[in-house]
Amino acid sequence: MSKKIVGMLSSYPNLNQMDWLWQQTPHNFGIWGNIQMLAQAEKPDFLLLYNFAGLRKVTTKKFWFSQPESYNIYYPEEEMTQLLRGVPKEQVVFLWREPPLEEVVGRNKASYEWAKSYSGYISAPDDAAPNPDYMPAIWYHSNSFRELDEMGCPEKVESCSWITSGISRTANHRQRLEFLRSLKSSKIKFDLYGRGLPDWAKAAGELNNKWYGMAPYYYSLAIENYADNDWYISEKMWDALLAWCLPIYYGGSAADKLLPPGSFLRLPSLDEKGVAYIKEVTATPDAWYAAKDAIAQARQIVLHKLNLLEWLSNFTKNFS
Repeated sequence: MSKKIVGMLSSYPNLNQMDWLWQQTPHNFGIWGNIQMLAQAEKPDFLLLYNFAGLRKVTTKKFWFSQPESYNIYYPEEEMTQLLRGVPKEQVVFLWREPPLEEVVGRNKASYEWAKSYSGYISAPDDAAPNPDYMPAIWYHSNSFRELDEMGCPEKVESCSWITSGISRTANHRQRLEFLRSLKSSKIKFDLYGRGLPDWAKAAGELNNKWYGMAPYYYSLAIENYADNDWYISEKMWDALLAWCLPIYYGGSAADKLLPPGSFLRLPSLDEKGVAYIKEVTATPDAWYAAKDAIAQARQIVLHKLNLLEWLSNFTKNFS
C-alpha cells in the first residue's frame, strides 16, 4: 500500500521547510507508518494546517514621510484555494496550539470559525474548539529520533536548568517572569537559558539546541503559560523528559492523564511556596534517581504514542 502524503501549512517561521518533522521519525523523508510528511507536496492526500489561520502580514506606507504599518489580513478565497492544493475538505486537518489565554481567546475563536470553511477536523487544547484535545507531541531537540529512542541516560553533572523566554505580552507571561525574579532573589542554584530575557535575569544565553541546556541536568523547570484547563500541555514537558530530566512542572491536569505516575514533579504554585519546593527538591538528586524508571517509560510514550506523526497516521486511517 502506497504512503499517504501529508502536506502542511504553518504560520510558524521555518516550519514549512521540507525537513520539519522528518527529525521526529526513525525513517528517511518523513515516513511514519502509513504516511509521509512532505510539507510542500504539490498534490498531497491530506493537508495539515498547523497553527495556520489563513492570515498574512501586509506592510503599507501611506505617505513617504510616515512609518510603515503592518497588519494581518486573511488570504483571499482564490489564494486559499491554491494553497489547499485540491485536498478535499474532510482531509484537511486544522490543529491550533495556542491556549485560551484571556488576551487571545477572541482570536482563537475567530481562527476556529475561519477554519470551518476549509477543514473537516478542527482541534485545539481549548473547550471552545470544535474538537477539544491534547496537542500531539513535538519537541525541540536536534538529536535524531533513533538517538533519542535508543540512547541510555546521559551523564548528569548539574542540578537544575530552566529554558524560557522574556515574553511579557500577557498576564500569564508576566506572572512567569515575576516567578523568575523570585527564584533569582532566592539564590537557588539553577542555570537559566533563553531568548529575550531581561538583563536582571543574568541568563547564560540563547540555545540553538535545547539538548545542551537540559541533558546534563537532573531537573528542569517546565512552566506552562497556561494551567487552567484539562487539555493544554506543551513541548516544555516533552523536551525535559526526552533529555532524561525530571520535570518540575507547572501546568494543567493533561500531564497526569498522558504520563505515568512519578515521571514528573508538580510545582505547587508560582509564589514563595513554589520557590521553597524547588529549593527542597533540587538540594539533592534523590528525587531524580527515584523517578528514573518512570522517566524512561514516559520517554517511550512521548516518542511513540503522543508523537504528532503518530496522531496524523491514525487520522488518515479513517479514510483508507
